[in-house]
Amino acid sequence: MATMINGEAYLGRVLMRPLSPNGDVRLYLWPLRCLKSKMGGPTFGVDIRGEEIIRFDAHGPRGHWHQGGYDKLGPGGSHQDFPEGIADTASQLTWSLAHLREHGQKLLAEAGHPAAAASIDPAMLDAALTDLMAHLDREGDLRPQAIAQGVLMP
Repeated sequence: MATMINGEAYLGRVLMRPLSPNGDVRLYLWPLRCLKSKMGGPTFGVDIRGEEIIRFDAHGPRGHWHQGGYDKLGPGGSHQDFPEGIADTASQLTWSLAHLREHGQKLLAEAGHPAAAASIDPAMLDAALTDLMAHLDREGDLRPQAIAQGVLMP
């Protein structure tokens, strides 16, 4: 799972789900990640044996995603903007889930992990993505709590 960054705030319970039978490829979710800039939203990604490869930051107007190996390339080297018109958290989540479902194996292979990419079980991926959305629903809107704590701007 991605490393929590000192000075950021993380609200809600973390979700982890395996994407491969041996558990080497995993999906993680932070329901609300609040950046030092006091912007934020859900963050989820895929790691291989603890190395973060793909990350989706559905943070609304400042949302983006990372490919090519987040841990290897760093935030700047892996940064990707969402397609034009994908500007709010809900549409970023929808796009991200579909993109991971359709291109996840290719993205992992292109990042230098072809064996791990091939080990992804499509049924496990579908179940993990369903669990991700259900988990966000169960956690509810954490923004008021984050605003009250001063870690997110209204």
